[in-house]
Amino acid sequence: MNILKKYFKTDWPLFLLIALSFALGLYVYPMLPDQVPSHWNFSGEVDGYSSPFWGAFGIPLMILGFNILFYVLPMIDPKRKNYEKFTRSYSILKYTLIIFFFLLYIATIGFSLGYPININRLVPMSLAILFIILGNYISTVRHNYFVGFKTPWTLANEKVWIRTHRIGGKLWVFSGLIGLIAQIFFPVWGSITTLVLIIGSAIFTTVYSWWYYQKIN
Repeated sequence: MNILKKYFKTDWPLFLLIALSFALGLYVYPMLPDQVPSHWNFSGEVDGYSSPFWGAFGIPLMILGFNILFYVLPMIDPKRKNYEKFTRSYSILKYTLIIFFFLLYIATIGFSLGYPININRLVPMSLAILFIILGNYISTVRHNYFVGFKTPWTLANEKVWIRTHRIGGKLWVFSGLIGLIAQIFFPVWGSITTLVLIIGSAIFTTVYSWWYYQKIN
């Protein structure tokens, strides 16, 4: 409960951000078209739509859900005491994810209202920056059941957890940097490059956790 009180005390900017997202949704709801763009393909073309309600309130509701989840996880995790060892990193991870989705919401609303926003470049660049930030802090996350690289081998052995997160964090930063550079200088291939690097990082960390578990056992 002490850690929960600490989160409530330090997270008032997130509460304002969530309130702002719902206020913006109420404001733009009457202005939205009958079909609100919700998904874009690699060519930058809209290939998915949602209703005005979900266009205005879908992401704010998701952000609210994420925020609640971030408070619940430390309470229900059997390794809840370990969260006190990475409180700052946990807070940064939470802020980063919620701000990312809020900016994505602003971009989507702006595009729906006719503003010249290049979603096909904005989203991959933002995703690359997201992974650079997360990669810098994921290595400090301690053994738990919800946050981090959760494979059977990292969950089974804390040494494997620590080693995998150190490697995985560096891979995320590297993938984010390369993806961002590719998006800036080679926009046609930027989105694909970012996606391939992220998937490759996930596969490598999984295989590495298995390999290191076998090695120390």
